[in-house]
Amino acid sequence: MNIEFAPTQTYLYAAVILPIALKKTYTYQIPDELLGKVEQGMSVEVQFGKSKLYTGVVHTLLETVEPGLQAKPILAILEEIPILSSKQLQFWDWMSTYYACTLGEVMNAAMPANLKLSSDTKLSLGSAYDENDQNLSNKEFLITEALRHNQELSLGQVRKILNQKTVHGIVNKLLDKKIIFLNEQVAARYKRKKVAYVRLEFLYREEPDLLQEAFDLCSKSSRQMEALMAFIQISRKKKHVSRKSIYEAAQVDGSVLKAMAKKGIFELYEKDVSRIDSEIDEQETAGELSEQQIKAVAEINNSIKKKRVCLLHGVTGSGKTRVYMELMQDVIDKGGQVLYLIPEIALTTQIISRLKKVYGNDVVVYHSRLNNNERVEVWKAALAGRSIMVGARSSLFLPFKKLELIIVDEEHDPSYKQIDPAPRYNARDAAVYLAFANKIPAILGTATPSIETYHNVKTGKYDLVEMKERFGGIEMPEIQLVDKRDELKKKKMKQEFTSVLLEEIKNALSNKEQVILFQNRRGYSPTLNCQLCGWKMECLNCDVSLTYHKFADQFQCHYCGSSKRHPESCKACGNPDLNLKGFGTEKIEDDLKILFPEAKIKRLDYDTAKTKSSFSTIINQFEEGDIDILVGTQMITKGLDFENVRVVGVLSADQALAYPDFRASERGFQLITQVAGRAGRKKIKGKVILQSFDIKHPVILEILDQDFQGFYNREIQERKEFGFPPYSRMIKLTLKHAKLMYLQDASRVLETHLKYAMGARVQGPAIPHIGRIRNMYLMNFWIKLEKSPLAASQAKKIIEAGINIVHKTEGCSSTRIIVDVDPY
Repeated sequence: MNIEFAPTQTYLYAAVILPIALKKTYTYQIPDELLGKVEQGMSVEVQFGKSKLYTGVVHTLLETVEPGLQAKPILAILEEIPILSSKQLQFWDWMSTYYACTLGEVMNAAMPANLKLSSDTKLSLGSAYDENDQNLSNKEFLITEALRHNQELSLGQVRKILNQKTVHGIVNKLLDKKIIFLNEQVAARYKRKKVAYVRLEFLYREEPDLLQEAFDLCSKSSRQMEALMAFIQISRKKKHVSRKSIYEAAQVDGSVLKAMAKKGIFELYEKDVSRIDSEIDEQETAGELSEQQIKAVAEINNSIKKKRVCLLHGVTGSGKTRVYMELMQDVIDKGGQVLYLIPEIALTTQIISRLKKVYGNDVVVYHSRLNNNERVEVWKAALAGRSIMVGARSSLFLPFKKLELIIVDEEHDPSYKQIDPAPRYNARDAAVYLAFANKIPAILGTATPSIETYHNVKTGKYDLVEMKERFGGIEMPEIQLVDKRDELKKKKMKQEFTSVLLEEIKNALSNKEQVILFQNRRGYSPTLNCQLCGWKMECLNCDVSLTYHKFADQFQCHYCGSSKRHPESCKACGNPDLNLKGFGTEKIEDDLKILFPEAKIKRLDYDTAKTKSSFSTIINQFEEGDIDILVGTQMITKGLDFENVRVVGVLSADQALAYPDFRASERGFQLITQVAGRAGRKKIKGKVILQSFDIKHPVILEILDQDFQGFYNREIQERKEFGFPPYSRMIKLTLKHAKLMYLQDASRVLETHLKYAMGARVQGPAIPHIGRIRNMYLMNFWIKLEKSPLAASQAKKIIEAGINIVHKTEGCSSTRIIVDVDPY
């Protein structure tokens, strides 16, 4: 019997994505020696232009090409297996189309630098280099020797040294061994998290029989005795005993352990903990579910059978993270992967720590502060099927092997929106699409849903599960509104503090409870001006006032980073009497030290927590009770859970509502509600003091009543009346040019094209609130479209045509035009 086999399909060409802003893929020939070996999603080395070589990704395999096309050959396959699946490439295609950017820009955002090398990539020797290493091949030795005599080498120079065209394979091996690094990452190496631990002093560790002496030293202090007993019990189960575990078990604070260290009983030390794979002393269970959590899990599991997207709306402190963990466990048990999205990695150390305690090294963390080698390790871990991938927005691009669930925690958070560079995507919305493409559920969780998400619930697009009570029966905090205007009239204000807030701080400190104060403005004072002529201290590069930072004794621009020393007199009229106006976190910290000299006060803002390690240090100190009052910006609103915080003060509640933006009320409601939720999360009922000049503002009153439904109903009616999202789709165009005249010319050309094609849907051109940043003048257009995929698609084509017209117009070619779909 003869069996006829269908001929195997032979692909002779490949459409390749390159990591540059090209409007299309480029077609390359598959050479004879690679026929049948090149697959979709593989990384390949190709030549672009006359001499530049790039790492590209195979987008599509082709049998034929257009007649006359002279396709260059693929030079080499860089990985033996595809690094992207067809579903991930589909996600890239959607991202490029929806957010009006190129596939190359998506590739740049998605892939670690080590996986997209080019001729211009710079290499340097890494920390693992050893000049006596005998395991290097001849070619690897040549590269390291050349780097010993040169601070850096480009990939093109390496090619000349080895006298061969393709060197990516050799370079990748050296990168994997950490013998070399990409030059840009050497200065920004990954910093490990430090955890505070305690152990017995050397004498007691070596001679356990002498431990009775330690008990004798503690005999006059019941708190020290409790701490020593707690240590002994915990050390029987764990190799390393954290200070936090002692505080929880013995109900003591950091001062007790410090006193015992002075007596020579304990040694206090810190230990580095890797963010990729940590040392786990002993894994813990997730803990029992409350009745409310059991109900929420059941409702979500039932919900995702009908709709793939479910909003978990739970009040602050209701235990949403424990619900996520239960849902994750179901996926892990079936061999699937979970993507757990959080707004900012640096601000969610507590969540990551909790997950690692339960799931150990099944948890992998991905974020921008990892160096390139570590990003590649995480990339390969995802490709290998590691169970739980926790990350900020960029983790959406990881090459999942078997993705089964996406969780978007704090789905309302503005940090999910990528501002620069392209693609300017919203990670929450992109996660919903990624779930749709993979036919898996997406869980969106928050205490303060975004208007768009809640509207999707109300219109039946998403399902809703609610958790209306705090975990453990803890009451929601009491919120008290204080009229700053009235306090000023009665002369009760002291600096930025009302008498009510000062009294609450005083009571909390006397009860050894902690306080959080929120002011969403860093620095000492936002403006310096002259009372005679009105002159202000402004940035030379941007149209903004400079903010005074007392610690550095200089004025800084928060947009371009430039700084100036404090002037002795007015630059306009010579008046030496200059006044600082307004207040930021630095001034609040200063004033508190005068008002409460015995209190331990610290600041948490961008100036004090520029690195993840400095952020973690401040958070650990606050958890351990080494800080009484924590002053902070919106950093303190995200992912933080403290047991002993009784009072939260919002110093200018109405300030967050004053921005010229249709989302100002939404952002203000979310921000103040979230920071209020830090109060009284465990054993005590918290109190929140809202200081405001406008005590009748509707949002302030809705926060006071903790009335999200009332806020939503009022806000959605206003959005409908004025045609703002979710009743429309918006696209923002920003034009930039170093010369105002050319910017105005380009704006007129674009205005003519857009308004001819789209009429009243186009608003602008208009100078934004800040009209110049980093010596670039700005002009904005807003396009408001009806909710229709066809309308959005047509608008993007019109915009692309308009940009081409501007760039072909004499004098306008250097104008930069940024397209931002769904801004904010």
